[in-house]
Amino acid sequence: MSANSFDARSTLQVGDESYEIFRLDKVEGSARLPYSLKVLLENLLRTEDGANITADHIRALGGWDSQAQPSQEIQFTPARVIMQDFTGVPCVVDLATMREAVKELGGDPAKINPLAPAELVIDHSVIADKFGTNDAFKQNVELEYGRNKERYQFLRWGQTAFDEFKVVPPGTGIVHQVNIEHLARTVMVRGGQAYPDTLVGTDSHTTMVNGLGVLGWGVGGIEAEAAMLGQPVSMLIPRVVGFKLTGELQPGTTATDLVLTITEMLRKHGVVGKFVEFYGEGVAATSLANRATIGNMSPEFGSTAAIFPIDDETLSYLRLTGRSEQQVALVEAYAKQQGLWLDPKAEPDFSEKLELDLSTVVPSIAGPKRPQDRIVLAEAAQQFAKDVLNYVDAPVAQQAAASASPVDEASAESFPASDAPAYGSQENGAGAPQHAGGTGAVVPSNPVTVTAPDGSTYEIDHGAVTVAAITSCTNTSNPYVMVAAALVAKKAVEKGLTRKPWVKTTLAPGSKVVTDYFEKSGLTPYLDKVGFNLVGYGCTTCIGNSGPLPEEVSKAVNDHDLAVTSVLSGNRNFEGRINPDVKMNYLASPPLVVAYAIAGSMKVDITREALGTDQDGSPVFLKDIWPSEAEVNEVVAGAIGEDMFSKSYSDVFAGDAQWQALPIPTGNTFEWDAESTYVRKPPYFEGMEMDPAPVEDIAGARVLAKLGDSVTTDHISPAGAIKADTPAGKYLTEHGVERRDFNSYGSRRGNHEVMIRGTFANIRLRNQIAPGTEGGYTRDFTQDGGPVSFIYDASQNYQAAGIPLVVLAGKEYGSGSSRDWAAKGTALLGVKAVIAESYERIHRSNLIGMGVLPLQFPEGQSAESLGLTGEETFSISGVTELNDGTTPRTVKVTTDTGVEFDAVVRIDTPGEADYYRNGGIMQYVLRSLIRK
Repeated sequence: MSANSFDARSTLQVGDESYEIFRLDKVEGSARLPYSLKVLLENLLRTEDGANITADHIRALGGWDSQAQPSQEIQFTPARVIMQDFTGVPCVVDLATMREAVKELGGDPAKINPLAPAELVIDHSVIADKFGTNDAFKQNVELEYGRNKERYQFLRWGQTAFDEFKVVPPGTGIVHQVNIEHLARTVMVRGGQAYPDTLVGTDSHTTMVNGLGVLGWGVGGIEAEAAMLGQPVSMLIPRVVGFKLTGELQPGTTATDLVLTITEMLRKHGVVGKFVEFYGEGVAATSLANRATIGNMSPEFGSTAAIFPIDDETLSYLRLTGRSEQQVALVEAYAKQQGLWLDPKAEPDFSEKLELDLSTVVPSIAGPKRPQDRIVLAEAAQQFAKDVLNYVDAPVAQQAAASASPVDEASAESFPASDAPAYGSQENGAGAPQHAGGTGAVVPSNPVTVTAPDGSTYEIDHGAVTVAAITSCTNTSNPYVMVAAALVAKKAVEKGLTRKPWVKTTLAPGSKVVTDYFEKSGLTPYLDKVGFNLVGYGCTTCIGNSGPLPEEVSKAVNDHDLAVTSVLSGNRNFEGRINPDVKMNYLASPPLVVAYAIAGSMKVDITREALGTDQDGSPVFLKDIWPSEAEVNEVVAGAIGEDMFSKSYSDVFAGDAQWQALPIPTGNTFEWDAESTYVRKPPYFEGMEMDPAPVEDIAGARVLAKLGDSVTTDHISPAGAIKADTPAGKYLTEHGVERRDFNSYGSRRGNHEVMIRGTFANIRLRNQIAPGTEGGYTRDFTQDGGPVSFIYDASQNYQAAGIPLVVLAGKEYGSGSSRDWAAKGTALLGVKAVIAESYERIHRSNLIGMGVLPLQFPEGQSAESLGLTGEETFSISGVTELNDGTTPRTVKVTTDTGVEFDAVVRIDTPGEADYYRNGGIMQYVLRSLIRK
């Protein structure tokens, strides 16, 4: 029950139903707040308890100073939690382990139960092993069940053992698309109350639901577990960046082009730790699908959330996707009553403002390794010619650079422009592999002849597109870009074009609705003919589940060290993420993915050069197969209806016969299988007592890794394929697992033994302590001379010797997805502190949640400026001040070489300090629940 200090409790009548609400207009200053802060204000009003959430907190939010730096801590209680299976499995493993820990400490295991609705969508386990055939989907599903039977049994047990926990079985869709199409409520109804739908999710792209007006963001699995168990999320009232949209997108541009433009703008502006909120008349002209696409990319901007207010477009989407008329009416009535309805002409109070005229957006891609590195499509081949020099041997790069003519930097007009001869009038076509776009920029060349299984031969070279994937939640939720891709395929087939033989082409939609509207519109056969057969419903290529390249292509790439590329409609293209054979990765809209599959190389300027020739031998240009906006809209209008969504989601938690036939254990505590290599009981609570031990300073620590800037959670957390000669591969081999059954790190997140061995083991990680190496290597100073060693092996030696470890890092440490194993693995390797120049929000929080101390170099200082090599021994003093109930602003760091500096303590809230004192968030929650 709310303390209701502001007399905000009221009633809202919608049709025949009456709901209790908490009126925002009872709080002085609420009307001027941005939409997102109004949602937070309602949250505080409804959960005010006089202790953790007080009237002063509510007044502070009502009196928010838009220009102040965040300093006021509040406790946000999300309405629900959403998970995908990679991050969700360890959450359920931890809950099962907590039940046993409660029992061992004399408590009731049943207390460990989600107190808020928790929904898990299995979407990260399908791997695109099979492709380009009509039965690829069926084969991949069979492989998925074969690999993941233990995990799926465990999740089915969780669905029966825990209240308020539901699982969407495999082969249904991508978590974020299922969320916006079915799970999201926009306005929540529970216990007779109506209130804004809010959530946290165990995937950073949870922000996709921001497009529906739902406030939520990605957190680590450990934070999600706490939220499920009723713990509020401790946060500072953020700064809110207003992003004004004006105008409309021009024909030929897509939501992907828009979102890459916004990503570039917001990354340059700097929005880490801030909310971004879209407003202005351009919002009303932005479809819900495009809003969701923008919201999805919030982690790429660096913002906590990227939200759109509720309006008629929101209601139309809710109706389209099968929500009840009562629910739609409630959303409208509630939003208008509470001042949450979009006023396109309003100028809310924002901390900072940016503006974008949608008509200025041009076709773009991003790459070769970061989503914020936008490239105008017309300049893509030129830019590739420069970037590839960073991915080939130095002598080759130098020779190419010396031979290069000055690159023509002139940007062509926005595609497609029929009066712009630059688009398709050149006759050099795709047959000029040495050049990029006819600009005179010489590209390194090392053509290799490949023999296909059918005996045919072809040549591949640097720049070859070896993966072209329509994948990920970013775009497959958007029918306009998906239909555009299918129409490009149709027009290509009619011209006699298809993919190049070295391109692995995959289609992994976000829900079954996508294939339904492809079928209804008659477009499926054309996608199939270009090689984009259905491979699965899930996050395939975007998370590294691209599957192996054809053996002959992989061999050619590796034997000749070719810098080949992938083009995907995803949101992440970090190094080493997409495929171990592929060095350069580009994000593009689904129709451009199809175009690049046909072109076959990033060297081809697809805005000017021919993609191929038609049946008469005439060149075919991109403008010849690019659909008009009217064509796309006609298909969308005629092929998509409410009945598709109602049918797809009518019994979404039941699963198919294969899912229902899985045998599951019973009981409220899990029966751990000692032989399992997928699900094992983790050691987090071993030796735990009811009262935490005092916090200690760190002495005699060694450096496990010294890292540069922009080290992502992909570099830290185990992801992708498991190689046989790594510590994880050796562990699996020792436990009788055949190499073909290794599966991915993500699928084995429920086994801490595998995950520890894969932490800091990304093939592109460069540990500066071990120069000349890439991957999970360090130097082991427990041995004479500090020889190079696997990070895991060195960690074991350090821990056996009782030596604590630290990590040194540069700027933006831990950027990328909210990977809890990046923090869990760090902690289990024996790392006690990380010292970085700056952090991404989620990873810093997760480190604290695992009992690792995040420290920051003094402003303007770095490991390099301080002369640190990583060979020093470190001591950190002043940490014990936390035992007095306060958090020190800085602690003293000293080394045995005489370096000394004051590191900033990045424990930012009192709640985080409580977690750290308890050894982590799970220990804090466990002790709190037992004491209740």
